[in-house]
Parts: sequence; C-alpha cells; structure tokens
Amino acid sequence: MSPDELVYLGVLAASIPVGFLFRYLSSSVKQVASLFLGLSITIALCHIHTLHSLVTVIGTWIIIKSSWRHAPALSLSWTFLYLLFFRLVTWFNLPQPTPFANAVQLLLTLKMVSLANEVHSFHVEKKRDVSSFAKSPVIGGLSQEPSFYDILSYSYCYVGIMTGPFFRFQTYMDWLKQPNPLALPSWEPCLQRLKMVPVFGVLFVTVNYYFPLSYVRTDEFLDQNIFFRLFYMVAVFFVFRMRFYSAWCGAEAGCISAGLGCYPEKALSKPGGGPTVNYSPDPSTEEKYNFKTIQNIDCYNTDFCVKVRHGMRYWNMTVQWWLHHYIYPNAPFKSYALRAGWTMFISAYWHGLHAGYYLSFLTIPLCIAAESAMESAVRSKLGPTGQNVFDWIHWFLKMRAYDYMCMGFVLLKASDTINYWMSIYFTMHVIAVGCIIVGKVLKGGRRDGKKGEKERINEEMTEHMKTGQKSE
Repeated sequence: MSPDELVYLGVLAASIPVGFLFRYLSSSVKQVASLFLGLSITIALCHIHTLHSLVTVIGTWIIIKSSWRHAPALSLSWTFLYLLFFRLVTWFNLPQPTPFANAVQLLLTLKMVSLANEVHSFHVEKKRDVSSFAKSPVIGGLSQEPSFYDILSYSYCYVGIMTGPFFRFQTYMDWLKQPNPLALPSWEPCLQRLKMVPVFGVLFVTVNYYFPLSYVRTDEFLDQNIFFRLFYMVAVFFVFRMRFYSAWCGAEAGCISAGLGCYPEKALSKPGGGPTVNYSPDPSTEEKYNFKTIQNIDCYNTDFCVKVRHGMRYWNMTVQWWLHHYIYPNAPFKSYALRAGWTMFISAYWHGLHAGYYLSFLTIPLCIAAESAMESAVRSKLGPTGQNVFDWIHWFLKMRAYDYMCMGFVLLKASDTINYWMSIYFTMHVIAVGCIIVGKVLKGGRRDGKKGEKERINEEMTEHMKTGQKSE
C-alpha cells in the first residue's frame, strides 16, 4: 500500500471509535466538535491547500445569500469552475494540491451544489406556504435557511471528510438534532458493515502484488498473448473493486458509529437523499432503523447484478443519487442518449481532467444501448430457459465491460488507455456496436418497434440513474 493509502486507512480506522463518542454529545457540542475535528484533519493533511475548500465554501455562501433563486445553477457553475482552477493551479505558478486536498474538494463540490438546491427548495416552499396559507408536506426539507456557521460545520464535518459518503445538509442537521442517539443501533450494524473489510483488504493487497497496474505500460506486456492481456483487465478491475469495497465499507462504518444517516425503516430512505416519505415516531411500537441514507456500495449486487445500468446503481450510490437529482434532469438535451452522455461527461469531469475518465464514462451509454437492443430483439423472444442462459451471458459481458472501462479509469492517460484497448482490439467496443447492429437487424427496423424501443430505453436510463432500490 502507498503512504497515502495508509493515511486514508488511518483516518477511516480512527473515525469509527470517535463516532461512538459523538453519540454522548449534545447537539451544539456535536456541531462544534465535528467541525473542529474535520477542519483539523483537513489542515493537517492539506496544509495551505485548505484555502481551496474554504474559498469554495465562502463563494457558495455568498451565492446563496445574494440570489437564492438562481443558487442551484450558480453554485454548480461556481464549484465546477473552481474545480477547473483547482486542477490547473500550476499554470498560475501555484503549488500542486495534495491528493488529500483533491478528495476534500470533490466531496465539498457535491455538498455545496446540494446545499444550494436545498436552500432554493426551502424558499420556494416558504413562498408557497404564505400564498396558500397552508403548510406544504415537504419531505426532508429545511426548516430554516442555514447560517454561515451551519454551512461551515456541514462542509468540514469530520464524517467522510475525504472518503464520503455524500450526505445532504438536512441529513447533517437531523444527525445533530437526534433526540436520543444512544438508543439508536450502533455496534451490530457497524460490525456487520466491517465484517468483510479484512477479506477485501487481503484480496486487494495480494492480487495487486501479482498483477500491478504498472506492468500494463511496459513493452513486455504487449508481447504477451491476447488471452493474457484480456485476463489482466479482469485482475485490475478486481483490485480496483476490492480497494473501494474496503474504503467505502469502512467509511459507512464511521457514519454508523456516529449515528449519521440513521432513520426509521418506514422513512424509506435512499442513499444520498435520505427519507422519501414523511414519518413520525410511534410510541406504541418498537421502531426499526437502518442506515440506507449513507450506504455507498452494495458489494454483492455490484458483482452479481446482470446489467450494466444496474451495476451503476449499486456503485458509489450516494454520488449516483446526486447525479440523478442535480445533473440528469437539468441536462441541456431532450433525447435520452444525449442526456445520458451529458451525465457521464459531468461525472468524468467531477473525477478529474484525465482523458481516461472520459473514455471510460462515455463508453457506458454505448454499453447500455447495446444491452437494451439485445434484450428487446433477443431476450424478449426466448422462453424461461433461454432467458436464463441469456442472463448468464449478459452478466459475463457486463463484467467484462466494466473490466474494460476500468482500464481507462486507472491508466488515466489517453495514450495508455488507447494502447491497452488497441492491444485487445477494442473488444468491448466491437461487441457493443455489434449488439446494436444485430438488435436493429432482428427487429426489422419497424417504425412502431423503433418508437417503443426508444421509450423503453429512456425509462431504463432513468431507472439506471436511480439509486434508491433496496439491496437484495
């Protein structure tokens, strides 16, 4: 493991026992303590680069105070433009930010855009209440506009400060105002989330040792046979998954120990978004709680769901919720393909400026279109046994598609990514385009069939962006 990864591991490990201590604090003490701890971690690891995050927070606060009506669009523009400056600071003879500063900046960008949208919704509902003389049943809405102190404490809350998961401002406020934190589930769900982390960690270290990413960039690798080169992307994606499974399960455990994101099951919470229905405590029954709001990964379904679009749903779930609510609906296009491509482009930009991100993310809509075409033209015409066989083949190809796209995500450079894809003859791109062509041929190009397929794909693309499905 690299020194940076050891630091991340140390922060994650320390946040779990610290979280249990926070359950004993009052609301006001919890707020100042979480701010002090988070800001201390940020300054200790980011040093002078902490100023980047502070400027982002102050800029968002100014936007909210000066123009709440336009705050969602302005905050998105502000934070994303600052991300561009943040990544190009060396052009202005400024020091290169540390990886820790980058991690803080990424999570903070999500938080500030979400906060601006929450404040906008608060004012809209407030005006509606005044005009209608009735209280509107807003689910998970703010009760008042946050102060600068509230925004600062939310931005630098120690929970998930560098690793996530993303959570809304209202989720943070609900955490501060929990009436009896010690009565909420703690040890059992925390240990349940941590039980596989040692396994993931050992697999990560072991497989990474035998299949280092650096080997892909060597001439010796290109001398290997095609089957070895194909298998290598399977190993690389396995290492990639084990790394994030370990980190995100640990980050979720830190939230659970502190009680962040704990809501009654009847609230029907979604990862990232929180409760989706109004709820009230029932004194006559024992309340059941869960931590769906801060769930960021569903390891089993990520590996074993059948479709590419479903795999997206179970990976980085809180960020998927953010994309679905703040990017996909506001895309400057009407067609599903362009809206999906726009969302993937924004996701790639959020991750960074490396060409590998864009090559990988923009391959996703192609894969979704391919699987939709084959489902409509082939699977729908098969019997139960045939559909079962189709699903197994579909699952195998889904995993290979993610293996393939992962190479761009980890190699980063356009030249390295294209060289690797070229070494395996752009296999998954060829298969995806072939599936689309076969699907169109088998459907016979009927106008009504084409219209129905377009509507179905549109529905499925919207569905794949949603992350609120219950884990199996």
